[in-house]
Amino acid sequence: MKGKVGMSGKRVLIVDDDEDMQVLLQTVLENQEYEVVTAEDGLAALEELEKSAPDLILLDLMMPRMDGYAFTEELRQRGLQSTIPIIVISADVNAKQNTEQLGADSYIAKPFDVRDLLGEISHLMEHLIPEEKIQEPQARGMQKNVME
Repeated sequence: MKGKVGMSGKRVLIVDDDEDMQVLLQTVLENQEYEVVTAEDGLAALEELEKSAPDLILLDLMMPRMDGYAFTEELRQRGLQSTIPIIVISADVNAKQNTEQLGADSYIAKPFDVRDLLGEISHLMEHLIPEEKIQEPQARGMQKNVME
């Protein structure tokens, strides 16, 4: 549909333990024709990454099991952090200053204006995602090593 901010077929991974936030973000993004996958924490997000690479990650920082800090460190260790744009969405007062240290591409404070979020997503999708991005990370180790 013309005039929408979204990019049809682009996949967004939402990593947030707040189910209401997941539903809100998923609804907003699907209305903009994004494909959306959700995960309740960093461990669940890593499982989703094993299945398929997203075009962008929306990441909360404060979550149980594996928080956003540990998640971004794991992405860095897997060599994936620079290939997938990350927007930190957090109410954590230290999140903004930590965003750069995390290697995230952007920060949006909770509560946020949906239009600001959509604008930032659109900007990152248009400017930070190379055309061949999806194939290379999968070939570099997104799938589990089955050698025993």
